[in-house]
Amino acid sequence: MNKKINVYLMYIIVFLQGLVFYGPIATLYRQSRNLSLSNMFLIESVSWILMIIFEIPWGWFADKFGYKKTLLISNFLFFISKIVFYKANSFEMFFLERVLLSASLAGISGCDIALLYSSVKHEEGEKIFGRYSAFSTGGYLIASIIFSIIVRQSMNSTVFWTIIPYAAASILTLFIKDIKVQHEEKPKLRESLLKALKNKNIILLVISFALINEVVQVVSVFLNQSQYLRSGINIKYFGMLTMIMQIASLISIKAYKFSIKLGKNRVIQILYITIIISCMALVLTSNAVLTILSIVLICGSAAIIYPIVLDIENKNIGNADRATLLSVFAMFGDLTAAGVNVIIGKTADISMPSAFTICVVICVLAYILFLIYNYKITKGYSNEN
Repeated sequence: MNKKINVYLMYIIVFLQGLVFYGPIATLYRQSRNLSLSNMFLIESVSWILMIIFEIPWGWFADKFGYKKTLLISNFLFFISKIVFYKANSFEMFFLERVLLSASLAGISGCDIALLYSSVKHEEGEKIFGRYSAFSTGGYLIASIIFSIIVRQSMNSTVFWTIIPYAAASILTLFIKDIKVQHEEKPKLRESLLKALKNKNIILLVISFALINEVVQVVSVFLNQSQYLRSGINIKYFGMLTMIMQIASLISIKAYKFSIKLGKNRVIQILYITIIISCMALVLTSNAVLTILSIVLICGSAAIIYPIVLDIENKNIGNADRATLLSVFAMFGDLTAAGVNVIIGKTADISMPSAFTICVVICVLAYILFLIYNYKITKGYSNEN
């Protein structure tokens, strides 16, 4: 069986799921449908908690019953969530959309990476993860370009047209070739959980990256639009700015080259510092050029870090319960993100500088955790030699 077909299918699927035509006005669309900014952050926090609940059972299900079945169910739920989002006009409907989305993302999380890693030579992992991330970014980039055309009809039309690629992605999942992982018995959930908990160094890395990643998520999805307005940028340029951010994120496709040249840990440290400095700039500035430059650096840095962290995680776990362990690690990330989201959401109601100040504090904490992880790894390596 040519397992490489899975890689190409997953590239196409994640590209289609990147075609979120309403992305540049996601916050404004929700507000037009009677959802306040504080309610958005509340739903987002509940969403992270739901993902924590769903993560490990989904990972165990994937290892026991197969990656294909898990992705098929999850991508179908993803498709349904977009229909609900289109119909939503109240807190309850947006909450339902988020429940479906949480169940979907928890199922995909870990399972997609496990499928990709099991479908290629392990030394190709970081390169494949970088391309996988780039295809998702590429989809969103195309969507940002097309957005300026579709939005002329209405904001609603941007959501309606998003439903179609998600339906196609759901159908394409049917053609994935399942991976048969060889092990004497089906993985036990309790044993997999204990195994993950013993890997304290990776958990440190996961929590560190989750802190950084949530800051990047909040800045690039929620706070950016308010910061643009604060900087005097007209709303008609939001689509173009989203496109610029996605172009910056396409650098993930070359992440493995940075690792080869400088080493994984050094690259991560440099990029963490870049994100911290960029968030500090957003605290102090209302200048349009500095705002755009800072957000570009934040998005680009996170795009390079992502495949590197995934590769480190995968190299530290075995095949038999790969999806379960990745889901356990993701659960720690979700738990961290849920707390961070609430804190940033509260400060965002005060002012943009307050929100970005909290982002700086969180990024510094993430950097400290990474330094601890790096020290432990280096010390462990020295002891072995």
